[in-house]
Amino acid sequence: MIRVGEINRLEVLKKTDFGLFLNAQDFGTTMLPKKYAPDNVEIGDLLDVFLYFDSDSQLVATTQKPVAQVGQWGLMKIEGISSTGAFADWGIKDKDLLIPFSEQRMRFSVGQKVLVYVYTDKASGRIVGTTKFNKWLDQTPANYSKNQEVDIIIAERSELGFKAIIEGKHWGMIFLSDAFGKLFIGKKMKGYIKEVRSDGKINLSLQKVGIGKMDDLGSRILSTLEQKGGFLPLNDKSSPEAIYATFVTSKGTFKKTIGSLYKQGKITIEPEGIRLSE
Repeated sequence: MIRVGEINRLEVLKKTDFGLFLNAQDFGTTMLPKKYAPDNVEIGDLLDVFLYFDSDSQLVATTQKPVAQVGQWGLMKIEGISSTGAFADWGIKDKDLLIPFSEQRMRFSVGQKVLVYVYTDKASGRIVGTTKFNKWLDQTPANYSKNQEVDIIIAERSELGFKAIIEGKHWGMIFLSDAFGKLFIGKKMKGYIKEVRSDGKINLSLQKVGIGKMDDLGSRILSTLEQKGGFLPLNDKSSPEAIYATFVTSKGTFKKTIGSLYKQGKITIEPEGIRLSE
């Protein structure tokens, strides 16, 4: 089944001087322009292409990879403003993504970067973007368990912390007390379910909660020490940035974990770093 607005695998039917004709099934054939066609392609080969409609409502194929496909979020730069809305660069050179004024939470300016959800407008069949996320989120029950690892996208900054999109389905909150490292709008990363509250709201953590986070980090520290010949130039005096760059954890959790490993006799803590015990 062909999915417009997504990457599809299509068969090459014909080669011409200006491009390739691909089998688009119910849509007939579609053209992959020569400038986007790989070299040494033969009839019968299968190509992964992104499909979209051009300004004449013709189905077009490209090997360019969009920032976000239909049903996904992506950080995009506003390239222009018209009477119908804003146009964002979604990674397709020949066509910007329209964000209608009715789908904007606030008015944009050229050059601004915004997090956009891509969807197909049912009325027009056109692929468009929106920054009004609420109607796409929290539509299903949040069946998560504590310390469950999830994919998240940082979506908004508030006085309390950062709102994040969980698995493309639910809103979650990372409070400032649980935030560390470089967080910015559009960043995709792993997170952990800290709590699903009685009111249905979800609190997130960037590391496992409780004893679990120390056990997990302890295993990673020992594994990294083994890979690095038994020594790492990190200890409780190291900067939060250096610790985060290596283990993606807070300095507080790192200090507690190496303290526990030291008490267990698994490592020694030296002025220059930590070392596996013999």
